[in-house]
Amino acid sequence: MARLHTGLPANASVCRLAVLVAAALGGVSASAWAADNAKEDTITVTAGAASVQQESAWGPAPTIAAKRTATATKTDTPIEKTPQSVSVVTREEMDMRQPQTVKQALGYTPGVNVGTRGASNAYDYVVIRGFAPPGQSQNNYLDGLKMQGNFYNDAVIDPYMLERAELMRGPTSVLYGKSSPGGIINMVSKRPTTDTVREIQFKMGSDNLFQTGIDFGGALDDDGEFTYRLTGVARSNNSMQNSSKEQRYAIAPSFTWSPDNNTHFTFLSYFQNEPDVGYYGWLPKEGTVETLPNGKRLNRDFNEGINNSYTRNQKMVGYAFDHTFNETFTFRQNLRFAENKASQQTVYGTGICTIQTCPNVPVADVGHYMSRGTVVDNERLQNFSVDTQLESRFATGEVRHTLLSGVDFMRMRNDINALFGSAPALDLYNPQYTDFVFDKALPYQMNENKQTGIYVQDQAEWDKWLLTLGGRYDWSKQATTVRGSNGGYIERTDSQFTWRSGINYLFDNGITPYFSYSQSFEPNTFDLWSTPRMSYAPSKGEQYEAGVKYVPKDMPVVITGAIYQLTKTNNLTSDPSNPQKQVPVGEIRSRGLELEAKAAINANVNVTASYTYTDAEYTKDTNLKGRTPEQVPEHMASLWGDYTFNDGPLSGLTLGAGGRYVSSAYGSPDNSFKVGSYTLADAVVKYDLARLGMSGSSIALNVNNVFDRKYVANCFQAYGCFWGAERQFVATATFSF
Repeated sequence: MARLHTGLPANASVCRLAVLVAAALGGVSASAWAADNAKEDTITVTAGAASVQQESAWGPAPTIAAKRTATATKTDTPIEKTPQSVSVVTREEMDMRQPQTVKQALGYTPGVNVGTRGASNAYDYVVIRGFAPPGQSQNNYLDGLKMQGNFYNDAVIDPYMLERAELMRGPTSVLYGKSSPGGIINMVSKRPTTDTVREIQFKMGSDNLFQTGIDFGGALDDDGEFTYRLTGVARSNNSMQNSSKEQRYAIAPSFTWSPDNNTHFTFLSYFQNEPDVGYYGWLPKEGTVETLPNGKRLNRDFNEGINNSYTRNQKMVGYAFDHTFNETFTFRQNLRFAENKASQQTVYGTGICTIQTCPNVPVADVGHYMSRGTVVDNERLQNFSVDTQLESRFATGEVRHTLLSGVDFMRMRNDINALFGSAPALDLYNPQYTDFVFDKALPYQMNENKQTGIYVQDQAEWDKWLLTLGGRYDWSKQATTVRGSNGGYIERTDSQFTWRSGINYLFDNGITPYFSYSQSFEPNTFDLWSTPRMSYAPSKGEQYEAGVKYVPKDMPVVITGAIYQLTKTNNLTSDPSNPQKQVPVGEIRSRGLELEAKAAINANVNVTASYTYTDAEYTKDTNLKGRTPEQVPEHMASLWGDYTFNDGPLSGLTLGAGGRYVSSAYGSPDNSFKVGSYTLADAVVKYDLARLGMSGSSIALNVNNVFDRKYVANCFQAYGCFWGAERQFVATATFSF
């Protein structure tokens, strides 16, 4: 039943809200304010034993097969009507597999290599379609706004706080501005709901894992004008590496005011403190991919810097506002201010010693000593983002249009104090960890980024044809103030037009073939240490993609397939006249095939499957032409299935299992060595306590890497390799009341 507007003026609504909050603080249960008739009805389509609720692109999906997304168009669009490849990991899928990070949540998704840093959970750094952002940066968005990071300062969101995680593959600049050509991750926060949510979750597991999560929400009044959500998580566990811990405390209060059916204002916030971020070190290929001179490899728990410390603190506040004026016009605005602080004192590996790098090590021993570097770093990043949109729905003759026009602005400043140095070499045969005194960080640099973009997109539908056409113009500015004895200032301003076009044909049986063309641009990093300091033209991305999607209206099934060719130009490469400098004349080409299927086959069975083929190559480069970029496996595949018993003595029991395969990949840009392939198995046993009268509650045991496969997940250079995660047990008890 739709909520009736009370007709009260705005000040009366505010007064009523104050009374409700005061009552709640005074001990009155929030549920007393929420009557059953305050819940919004949902439309249900029955398909055999399965039923599918109405779905919103910014809300929960009723099954593992989400059918709507806003990431690819910034409008609430059915997946079959998007002209690019998109995957959605729903809350139900995350609840089944219980990922500890967002990149783990994407582990069964095609087109993305999530093992780039092995067992480290410090960042959600991934490689999509063979491309990654420059440096160690992420390319992640939260609720449609970029979580702009810089240097070591990138925000990380706990998956428990999310409703869904979406992966859009290919260039996205037409909607989001500067971006890696491979694609983006967009996360959708849990939001207030008129339905009552009361959940407490407990976890215990390997490596002394202890975690508690809370999720509360619902209506504060009888007709649902005021709703809230309060989600939080607290976690502590040891990292796989010796003497390294992870601690996280996060809370996300949100509140929605809906004075009428056409107006919604949602306050969104997120506060996270991590006293211990966990391990983030580098190991050499000797001892990981290859054996040491004694024929042995390092243990997976090896830590080259046991006195390290790494902390991070995140604060984000903002809102999502929308107002529908009439059947034609809808106005939306998303805004967020974020402040991220990061601090570390870290010793990290820089490779096997040579006579030059370790002059104090006997020549006969350099092959089993590791040189080490140090970083002392304190950063304070502030980021402001706002995206303002007008959606217009109208018809010209028989053509129906969804026209989106918008302007967005982003500004980031990161104030960095840092000091880089070296630590004594470490004997890998018999490591002796001596006390290491870190020096104090010094003023290092101030990095600034600005972006302003205006964009227009039309989704024009005629009969069974859908044409998506969009264009965007961006003004981008980068600036760095270098501090200290080598101080100075450098800035660069660029303007760039990008566009996308796509055409879909919608068959009545749910099959939709499509073809699209899209562009991207991405500012290149500065060269701050040459004389003079250098800035470079942005890199550019260009993609052709063809595919087919099968999304039947009467079944919770989404099957997609895509082939593509993606080219990045203006890639930085060595200057032929001076190898110590770079020039933006390189080119990388990636071609591939991606297949994905998600299906709630019936009330008992869920299945997900994916396959990825990637052929990436440096097509233009002064040193690397013909080589394959590092961390890009040629083949990846995954399969997951779970079965729930709904009858008989095993009623309520769910058994699930899955496997992930990653083929070998080059471990350095010059292709001097390869990281071997690996296959991992995961499993879950879950029991629904509703059979015992506890509706919505469950207990589960997840096992990742069931057979405890020891493997190197990835290398980005001969000195930067990462062990994959060992076998992990996670027991979860979730109680709803």
